[in-house]
Amino acid sequence: MSENTTQEKVFHTNIPSVLAMEFSIKPCQVENTVALLDEGATIPFIARYRKEKTGELDDQTIRNISDRLTYLRNLDERKQEVYTAILSQEKMTDEIEKSIENAVSLAEVEDIYRPFKPKRKTRASIAKEKGLEPLAKIILEQNKKTVLAQILPQYIDEEKNVLTVEDALKGAMDIIAEDVSDNPQVRTVLKKLYNRTGVVESKGDGEKESVYTQYYDFSQAVNKLPGHRVLALNRGEKEGFLKVNITVDLSAAVAEIEKIYINGKNECADVVKEAIADSYTRLIHPSLDTEIRNNLTDMANEGAIKLFGDNLRQLLLVPPVKDKVCLALDPGYRTGCKMAVVDATGKVLEVGVVYMTLPNHNKDIAKKTLKSLIKKHNVDIISIGNGTATKETEMFVASLIKELDKKISYMVVSEAGASVYSASKLAAAEFPDYDVSLRSAVSIARRLQDPLAELVKIDPKSIGVGQYQHDMPKARLEESLDGVVEYCVNTVGVDLNTASAPLLERVSGLNKTTAKNIVAYREENGRFTKRNQLMKVSKLGPKAFMMCAGFLRIPGAKDKLDSSSVHPESYDIAKKLLAAVGYTTDDIGTDRIKNLAEDAEKIGIEKLANQLEAGVPTLKDIIAELIKPGRDMRDDLPSPLLREDVLDMADLKPGMQLKGTVRNVIDFGAFVDIGVHQDGLVHLSQICDRYIRHPSEEVKVGDVVDVWVMNVDINKKRISLTMRKPKENK
Repeated sequence: MSENTTQEKVFHTNIPSVLAMEFSIKPCQVENTVALLDEGATIPFIARYRKEKTGELDDQTIRNISDRLTYLRNLDERKQEVYTAILSQEKMTDEIEKSIENAVSLAEVEDIYRPFKPKRKTRASIAKEKGLEPLAKIILEQNKKTVLAQILPQYIDEEKNVLTVEDALKGAMDIIAEDVSDNPQVRTVLKKLYNRTGVVESKGDGEKESVYTQYYDFSQAVNKLPGHRVLALNRGEKEGFLKVNITVDLSAAVAEIEKIYINGKNECADVVKEAIADSYTRLIHPSLDTEIRNNLTDMANEGAIKLFGDNLRQLLLVPPVKDKVCLALDPGYRTGCKMAVVDATGKVLEVGVVYMTLPNHNKDIAKKTLKSLIKKHNVDIISIGNGTATKETEMFVASLIKELDKKISYMVVSEAGASVYSASKLAAAEFPDYDVSLRSAVSIARRLQDPLAELVKIDPKSIGVGQYQHDMPKARLEESLDGVVEYCVNTVGVDLNTASAPLLERVSGLNKTTAKNIVAYREENGRFTKRNQLMKVSKLGPKAFMMCAGFLRIPGAKDKLDSSSVHPESYDIAKKLLAAVGYTTDDIGTDRIKNLAEDAEKIGIEKLANQLEAGVPTLKDIIAELIKPGRDMRDDLPSPLLREDVLDMADLKPGMQLKGTVRNVIDFGAFVDIGVHQDGLVHLSQICDRYIRHPSEEVKVGDVVDVWVMNVDINKKRISLTMRKPKENK
């Protein structure tokens, strides 16, 4: 052992170099990004206002760098712990030290530590207590001159309960079996074999009916098993319907181990082979079965979390239906249909209940009530929740619309999470005078008017645009979804004078306390007229102001820069830019400034940047913002699909063409709302004419798509759709 292994060693990965290679970016981009993260800068702030430092990395890349940075730092920390633990046992060697240093994953480090990890009492540890470890070492050497019949009697010891040569041999084999099981090289080789040739099998009781019937006699290669099947198998096993395991060719696995241990043909080699077979079946296979399945689950979870995040992002960024007075209906049978009228700003004008979904309900009175409300408040649009009695409510509304003397459309919106919100402390504080059901109706209206502002009040897990979300690791799922919400809120920007506390707390640099304090300041002092008034808000210091200011807008502010996403730190640059190109702040957002970009190009962006001591990316962002200050990026997206009539499942015929809205994207397809109570499924194979690995390559939540009916099963309430245009329609 070399001298440096007798002393404490510090493990320190060159993280910027590793991250630069992994993300195919320059080391300086990584170093600057890591420095900003370590300083406490938020990801939205870094992505939007530190583009010169990061080389214009987007928020998702920065988030991925942040996650990977945490992992690599934890890896270094664990390497240090393992190294110190082995060193304290005086078992450190140059080879082990090098293995620890070269390990690139926590799993590798744990495999290295496995032989040195304190164990509970095992067959091997009992054999060692009986003094049989020297015998195991002799057998492992596989010296052809060794004659076991001569050696074994030496290890008989009645006091240690080694009564026969068979007892001695069995104990030595137990020690060898554990040694084989703990060998990192063995585990590395076998993991590759499992991932290359392993098969996941599941069996179920044919007598028990369940949603897992298709998995009662199922098998698929480890390296081919899609994430949604991994999660389905896990759930079926957890619920007691399935027994799941991984199978690998026994002889192939044992042969891989023998390549490492066997060095000839002799009596001891035969004993080692027998110990290897025992080690594999008793120790290694159960351990690797668990580890490989855990790895499959981890990958499936990450895939499902990413998909959930992608769907959530699309849902939150669905364009708002602006400047419309909305009548919301929360359908119900016995308790009636709860309703709420909300003005264009989200203010509640009136609430109530109408009864029109059951045969004994008076539909004429319900129509009269709704017509009166529509006329009284000049309602523009109707929002219907997609829960119980939606179909009957939708049919009633379609009939009502035909009798009105003004054009009104309706839309069915997802109720997912509405009940969670309406029963929350937040809803109780917002609407103390309304019962739970009426709060839900208000939420349904606001979801149509501004999905982002309303949905941020709800736990993202409850919004229902994922798959197996209740099986996901809670902390990881919350972290990922919170990142999505943070991205959406800060990308769109927030009106400082109308935003609720739940919306404000999602703004870069703010938290629950400072968000509530902003609302309290607003209630006490009136509307914000300048951004720098934020500095007067309790507990909102200079650093928080730096992080949040650019994402908070004041529409109609005297200083037009306060209504834009130009950060206060860049106000001087913006004003000097305007002067250099021949404009004033009064021109911001007017038709007079629409040629600002072209005028700046004539002078030269880089020349202007040097002159103004600003970065080119920042200058380009300022120019775009001065032309359209406070622009809502959602305005560039397709508008939601509004309806004026309703279909019944019985109306659907194969080949019928319809327009629909994508409600959820999952691994094997997409669910599309086509105007009946049941969403239709477009299978992965029916999304487009070309091969795609995942539906998200072609469709996203909120997309309005053309579909054709393939099959309708009314009894099972299943609708099969295709987005592939039938040949006769091409």
